[in-house]
Amino acid sequence: MMIKVLHNGNCSKSNAVLEYLDENGVQFEIINIVEDPLSVLELKTVLKKMNQSVFHIIRKEEKLYLEKFAGKDHSEEEWLQILSENPSLIQRPIIIKGSVAMLGRPLENVKFFIEK
Repeated sequence: MMIKVLHNGNCSKSNAVLEYLDENGVQFEIINIVEDPLSVLELKTVLKKMNQSVFHIIRKEEKLYLEKFAGKDHSEEEWLQILSENPSLIQRPIIIKGSVAMLGRPLENVKFFIEK
């Protein structure tokens, strides 16, 4: 089964997961979320596969978050739109295998996810 990786090339954790998959002969497709941002519908689909709310994937340490969004009370729908427009605020990598997805950190979780 082909693994999909929602990836940001500027993220060391994301790059480490790609390296791990490559070294272990796992076939994968890279979806660069910075160059090709996810739509609100695509984000909803990924979150459903993760069985998580949008709040689970927001990078709250990111400079943009701290400057623009910290302390503001946005709804889930508003956050979906914000993340679609600001993909750097999305936790990464996110790994998708069929109907299941997970945050690709720590790497031990990825190993377990791939083997199941």
